[in-house]
Amino acid sequence: MQNMHKVVPGTAEFSVRRFCRSALVAALLSLSLTAILFAQQNNSTGKVVGITDGDTIKVLINNREEKIRLAEIDAPEKGQPYGSKAKQVLSDLAFSKTVTVRVITTDRYGRTVARVYVDDLDVNAAMVEEGAAWVYTAYSTDSLFPQLQALAQAEKRGLWGLSEYEQVPPWEWRRGRRSSVPTDTGLEKYNCDTKTYCREMTSCDEARWYLNECGLDFLDSDGDGIACESLCR
Repeated sequence: MQNMHKVVPGTAEFSVRRFCRSALVAALLSLSLTAILFAQQNNSTGKVVGITDGDTIKVLINNREEKIRLAEIDAPEKGQPYGSKAKQVLSDLAFSKTVTVRVITTDRYGRTVARVYVDDLDVNAAMVEEGAAWVYTAYSTDSLFPQLQALAQAEKRGLWGLSEYEQVPPWEWRRGRRSSVPTDTGLEKYNCDTKTYCREMTSCDEARWYLNECGLDFLDSDGDGIACESLCR
């Protein structure tokens, strides 16, 4: 029979092993607490106080207004067919309601990207289901969304009831608008990948272009349709 090595209390080996066990338990507890805190930090509750467009809302969280970009989806832009209707659909779903915001990431413009829920209703998914938004294929990771979009298309809900000519994905519409800027306006030098903030703008026309063509809604901080008011007032 193989001899079992026994650790005698009071010896140095016993103390080392006890220390290691304590350290391991402390580390596991720390990881658990970190996970809980992360979940709490990435899940917030607040009241929707504004609808910017069909995929962006303003939520009052801890007495601070936060602009939230809905993950997984891309709604028609303000100047696009169905743009105003998409905004109204989102308003009907969420405006003035208490929502849970589950943060996914922060985009390159510094906006919070999140899944938004009204009780058990997934607002992001509902927008696609109602035909009020496209699945944002470049950034979508939830397999449910393409299924909801296919069903909305088959039943011609919302924007899928428009003519094929009008059914232009917002990302293509934005690209088309940027490429169609007349060459005699001076605006053709602008590029959505070069500037982000009001402090980088040199004129009201430039600020307005970035707001309308690049989807930089935070250039209009108060939602009145005027970009970078220090330049445009």
